[in-house]
Amino acid sequence: MSYELHPLCTLFPRLMNADFEKLCNDIQMNGLREPIVLHDGMILDGGNRYRACMQTGITPTFKQFEGGSIVAFVLSANLHRRHMTPGQQAAIVASAQDWAKAQNQGRPKSVHENTFQDTTAQRAVQSGASVMTQRRADKVAKADPDLAKKVAHGEVTLPKAVKQVEAKNPPKPRKAKPTTSVATETASPVTPDQKAPGPVTAPEGDDDPLGDFDPLEELKRMQVELDQAHALVKAAEANDLKAEAMKWRRAYDHAQREQSEAMDRAAREAKAHAFKHRQLMRCGKAVGEEDPDKVASAVEAFVRKAKGAQTTDREHA
Repeated sequence: MSYELHPLCTLFPRLMNADFEKLCNDIQMNGLREPIVLHDGMILDGGNRYRACMQTGITPTFKQFEGGSIVAFVLSANLHRRHMTPGQQAAIVASAQDWAKAQNQGRPKSVHENTFQDTTAQRAVQSGASVMTQRRADKVAKADPDLAKKVAHGEVTLPKAVKQVEAKNPPKPRKAKPTTSVATETASPVTPDQKAPGPVTAPEGDDDPLGDFDPLEELKRMQVELDQAHALVKAAEANDLKAEAMKWRRAYDHAQREQSEAMDRAAREAKAHAFKHRQLMRCGKAVGEEDPDKVASAVEAFVRKAKGAQTTDREHA
């Protein structure tokens, strides 16, 4: 009884000439050390060993495939134990994965299905070739499976196979992305003077709560700057001026921080002002004056009167 090769087994190059004679001599002297693996009545692994047994008259031994992914088994058993170029290895993986996909089309998934790698990077890891080499092999296998098989057997190099495929199916030119002039893209309500905003600064105020610092006016000024910065951000974003938008976003964030600091400072100053006002009114109450504007003069009069009374008392003493 003779056996034919499984399609996956045919992807690998056959041993020829001196290499095949060496295998025949080894089997004739030492016998067949590794059984030939069968699947669905075909040789899945061991095609060269089977051929050598037939030529030398050695009765081969067989074993059935034990289950799992036949693609993974065949690639693991043969891909890296032979002397092949990266192009050959990539072509074998591409062809094997395409065969696995074809076998699984229209079939329900099961735990014993023929697994395959979906991405070029995954297939490159499996073949040991570069991603670029694997991508070229995938292209050839998809366009011309027979040509990919010739690459796998070393009959045609992968670069030549790619040229043949591209000659039959030239790649479509990529559409150039429309370009627009900077002048068109940058038309916006942002004026040239506003192109490079500097840091948003607040005028230095008087730390004296009873001086020229007005918390309400400071908050109003900061709100105006905040509104202006926000409007500029919106205008820049609406015109797709991302660089300008980032500048004004930073200015906006800075204005927000300034506003927060101004509010905190205003709260502290208002608290200090209220404390001093309470102290002032306590002094006014002590001298019998409720008008805040007249408390100072009333206190001075009270002090002068008290000093005068002390002088009189010393004179009488």
